[in-house]
Amino acid sequence: MTDETQNIPTAPTSAAGGKPPVTEEQVREALRSVVDPELGLDVVALGLIRELDLQPDHSHVVMLMTTPFCPYAPQLLELTRRAVQEATGVPTTIELGLDQWTPDLMEEGAGQDWGLFY
Repeated sequence: MTDETQNIPTAPTSAAGGKPPVTEEQVREALRSVVDPELGLDVVALGLIRELDLQPDHSHVVMLMTTPFCPYAPQLLELTRRAVQEATGVPTTIELGLDQWTPDLMEEGAGQDWGLFY
């Protein structure tokens, strides 16, 4: 019997302690914990998350607000950034998108509580 080093393929790892990288789906699920306090719906259901750039050493999020003068914008941006950073384990930046939010950006069925049929 001889001692041989085997080359066993492993899953790619993130910078966060050698764990497998987090998928966009997993991050979006984590973002469901961030709820707009005025509307009572999460940022994913509202369609506020427009882009997720997940890299091994950092993440970047582009997010919209439901109105240009949203009084909860700073809070929602920071909660979103923290949720992504905790899910990925890497530093995360967030950018406020300039597109206008409309109810058609919501997930299907999310507007039924408002009497909307999207």
